Amino acid sequence: MLFSHRLFVLLELQKSYPTDSMKETDKNDVLKKMAALCSRSEQCSTDIHKKIIASGLTVDEADELIEQLIAENFINDERYVKFYVADKFRLNKWGKIKMKYYLKMKGLPDALINNELDAIDEEKYIKVLLKTMKDKARSVKKKPKYEKMGQIIRFVQNRGFEPELIHRYLNEVVD
Repeated sequence: MLFSHRLFVLLELQKSYPTDSMKETDKNDVLKKMAALCSRSEQCSTDIHKKIIASGLTVDEADELIEQLIAENFINDERYVKFYVADKFRLNKWGKIKMKYYLKMKGLPDALINNELDAIDEEKYIKVLLKTMKDKARSVKKKPKYEKMGQIIRFVQNRGFEPELIHRYLNEVVD
C-alpha cells in the first residue's frame, strides 16, 4: 500500500514537472510581466534582476531577460537615476549623501550617480537646505541655543545634507 502511494505521488510529480516548452512559456510570461512593470514606473536593472530570479528563473535566464529589456528600452539605469534623484530631491527633500547611499545600495555605478547628483541646481539645493533647517528650528521648542543647533544639525544630516553646508548656513537659521 505504501509503495503504490509513493508511485502515485511520483507519477503526479512527473506530470507537473516543467518541460522545456513550459519553461519557455514561463520565461515569456516573466518577460511580459517585467516589461509591464517597467512601463508603469522606472525600475533599475538590479531590482528587475532580483524580481526575475524570485520568479523562479535561473541567473543566466535573468541576465538574458535583462539584456532584452534593456535592448527594448524598458530598462535604462541612467534614466532611472535621473528620475530617482529628481523625485527624492523635489518630493522628499533629501540631500545628496542620502540619495547617493540609496542608489549605491541598488548597485548602480558611481559615475552615473555622481553625474546626476552634480546636475542638481546648487541654488535650489541651498534653498531646500535652508527651508528644512528653518522648519526644524521653528519646531524645536524653547531650548538653549546649542541644544537647538544640535537638533537641527542631526535632523538635516539625517536628510542627507553635507555637514560643510549645514555648518555654513546654520547661523542664518538659529537666532
